[in-house]
Amino acid sequence: MSDWTYTVSVRSLCEFTAKRGDLDRRFTPSATALEGQAGQMAVYARRSPGYETELPLEGQWGSLRVRGRADGYEADVNRLEEIKTIRGPVERVPDNRRALHWAQLETYGALIAADRGLAELELALVYVDADTQQETVLRQTHAAAALQQAFEARCQAFEAWARQEAEHRQARDTGLAALPFPLGELRPGQRLLAEAVYRAASAGRCLLAQAPTGIGKTLGTLYPLLRAMPGQQLDKVGYMTCKGTGRITAQEALHALREHTPGRALRVLTLVAKEQACEHPTLACHGDACPLARGFYDKLPAARTEAVAAGWLDAPTQRRIALQHGLCPYYLGQELLRWADVVVGDVHHAFDPHGQLYGLAQSQGWKLALLVDEAHNLIDRTRDMYSTSLSLARVREVVAEAPAPLRAPLRRLAVELADLVRAQPADYQPLKEIPDDLADALQRVNAALAEHVQNHPLDVGPLLQFYFEVLGLQRLLDRFDAHSVCDLQRSAVAPTVATTGGNLSLLEDESEDARLSVRNIVPGHFLKERFEGLHSVTLFSATLGPPDYPRQLLGLPDNTAWIDVPAPFPPEHLTVRVAHHLSTRYEHRSATLDALVDLLATQFRQHPGNYLAFFSSFDYLDKAAARLALRHPELPQWSQSRAMGDGARRAFLDRFVPDGRGIGFAVLGGAFAEGVDLPGTRLIGAFIATLGLPPVSPLQDLVRERLDSLFGAEHGYADLVPGLQKVVQAAGRVLRSADDRGWVWLLDRRYARPDVRALLPAWWVID
Repeated sequence: MSDWTYTVSVRSLCEFTAKRGDLDRRFTPSATALEGQAGQMAVYARRSPGYETELPLEGQWGSLRVRGRADGYEADVNRLEEIKTIRGPVERVPDNRRALHWAQLETYGALIAADRGLAELELALVYVDADTQQETVLRQTHAAAALQQAFEARCQAFEAWARQEAEHRQARDTGLAALPFPLGELRPGQRLLAEAVYRAASAGRCLLAQAPTGIGKTLGTLYPLLRAMPGQQLDKVGYMTCKGTGRITAQEALHALREHTPGRALRVLTLVAKEQACEHPTLACHGDACPLARGFYDKLPAARTEAVAAGWLDAPTQRRIALQHGLCPYYLGQELLRWADVVVGDVHHAFDPHGQLYGLAQSQGWKLALLVDEAHNLIDRTRDMYSTSLSLARVREVVAEAPAPLRAPLRRLAVELADLVRAQPADYQPLKEIPDDLADALQRVNAALAEHVQNHPLDVGPLLQFYFEVLGLQRLLDRFDAHSVCDLQRSAVAPTVATTGGNLSLLEDESEDARLSVRNIVPGHFLKERFEGLHSVTLFSATLGPPDYPRQLLGLPDNTAWIDVPAPFPPEHLTVRVAHHLSTRYEHRSATLDALVDLLATQFRQHPGNYLAFFSSFDYLDKAAARLALRHPELPQWSQSRAMGDGARRAFLDRFVPDGRGIGFAVLGGAFAEGVDLPGTRLIGAFIATLGLPPVSPLQDLVRERLDSLFGAEHGYADLVPGLQKVVQAAGRVLRSADDRGWVWLLDRRYARPDVRALLPAWWVID
């Protein structure tokens, strides 16, 4: 390709050409994005009135366009500044990281010198302490010619890679623009879904797509978004899953699509969890401890070249390439994220506060579009991401093991928590705010732990995890508002032996424990900005409705589109019946248990085959299974247990053989209620007891009150909507292809209510 251009950020150029030495993931308390902004503002406030901030700079070298924003320039003294907010002394900034900071500043210096015709320039690397906002300034003076020479050397070192990337982008976009559907023709419902995804991506909008099982949602979303990549000049597509099984389906679909792309010009990366990828889990992540961290950035270029040439970067490929070059497979995958076209991974990479995919997209200026599979789980998943808790027992445990200088602030935190427990009138107590004394004790513990890990970076041990816990609690309390609830749950604990070194006798009655929690209820408060920062997001599932539920709770933009794809099954293929004579409310369960299991047995005798019976809890499941065995001992049955490993789950599903006969008992909303594919006669029916409503509790009452106050009591956002989503998911196990036929029994008279019927699939013909 003779005529090519490639645009690169100053940060990316310098990371590629100047990052050398060991990988070092030892914890050093880093500043948050907000603290970084505060540090910058503190520096700006001290500068002269003519100080220029956030200067857009751009330069050209051959076909390479380099651009970025310099932090500040003071014309009076001809000084360009790069501001870095850190914690602790400057001496703790690793040498290779400081060298990278200088490389960035020198590159900005070359750009501004060329832009303004400067003969020389003073460069100032300004490190700001996040806690004190004090500055440490490192200065160098450079001739413009020397800066230009260094700039050209970096561009020259990057040129071959840039040319390769430009050629890859052109080949990728040319191939995707003409990409055929790998299965020949799209199915009718699949086509409707694909058209909606393409329109949303073309318009830069978000889309909620409710599409039933059996239409091929994975290909029906990936194919149109890949076709939209060239026209929308998308840098990357992310396929995010709420459960691990979804990644397997996505990889299969992407493999088929890649095979139909000329030259296989599509790089697909699967992000792997650190726990799964780490070769030396007992070793620390730095060059002095782990051989795969030693010289990581020196060996990275060769591994990176081999990886992008491979293109298909699943977990085995990443591991093979990494070990061949003596690198950590996990961190190689993190580096390859920059050069992949499609990224497959868990939703936390995009929505967690520290999500790598979203963070890089923002810092690198990528145009990123996301697909979110099984998106009905996203509300609960993101609630967990923005929730945390801390128990009194945990604080006491840390006091007992902490070094002497940390014990006083930790003991005070324990005492303040214990005082709060004694003052509360009930075992469960919602809190509008935490007392000032407790807030002060928490802040002092955070400050003490921050200083400790700064001064002992190689010897923090279990304290590091505790520091993460209290720091996370502090940050959520700082942003506490109506989107979350705060509560204190009191409980009894088994007696423990006092540890003299920790002076636990000062911590009141140790037989009593309590957990202070911040629980997010409306994750949209945190996610709204994320949706706005992405080109488009398509959330799809068989159970997303009503559309206002995910829109409001996830903070989706007002112009988010909605499509409800018709089912591919004729209504007569699924017989849906309501047990009008049954009540499965908690207070009625014992009285109706005989009638319930008799209904299961009658259906089985009339239509023998494999069935799944779903119950709201293991306790209810166990009682129903025992009663069925007592009244109908000839009927084969097997049950989900409370702690099933992978082998036990496989054994449970292996019982569902073609033309088999029996009933498997499972928990509604559990491992066998979604993501399970038992086509044909492997499963011919499902029984669903209860409406999937959450159990009654003070916390559930608090959640309902909060959601009712925000969105109105008529919506049922706290119980009915999420409960019936579980029901429809479980029922979706029955019909898996257009030829399947089966039965769904809804075992509660409340299914006849209009408000309940309105939340069930419109194509169901309910008897």
